[in-house]
Amino acid sequence: MSAPSVHFSSATDLWATPDDFFAAQHKKHGFTLDVCATPENAKCADYFTKEQDGLKQLWQGVVWMNPPYGRTIGNWMRKAYESFQDGAKVVCLVPARTDTAWWHDYAMKGRIEFIRGRLKFGGHKNSAPFPSALVGFEHPGIDIDRVHFRSKPTA
Repeated sequence: MSAPSVHFSSATDLWATPDDFFAAQHKKHGFTLDVCATPENAKCADYFTKEQDGLKQLWQGVVWMNPPYGRTIGNWMRKAYESFQDGAKVVCLVPARTDTAWWHDYAMKGRIEFIRGRLKFGGHKNSAPFPSALVGFEHPGIDIDRVHFRSKPTA
């Protein structure tokens, strides 16, 4: 029996966004900033690397976030939510860990879309060992689908 690939172990918390998956999301949202990238896997012309520490940067515009999936994910989700409160639209690709504090504290404040099946991250032939979700933080009126969802009943 061979040892599991580092891709499917806790040896890394980096899960590169699948190109085709991102392309579909980019077509829908028009991202301007990737806040968790390397020069090799950046999804937008403007991006922050680990060395730049996206948690310390200002997030503006339409933001794509596929954060490290380790212990710091709660910090990334908090930053996404706070950036939304400051006017950014942020779409997060995260593991669907519905039993965690960060999920309840931040993800549940956004629009959640559970992804059917398992994604194949970073061009690997095998699917990830966990389910994924998109969490969107956006203001009403930016996304026509949300206008009805967020509208209040008239008196």
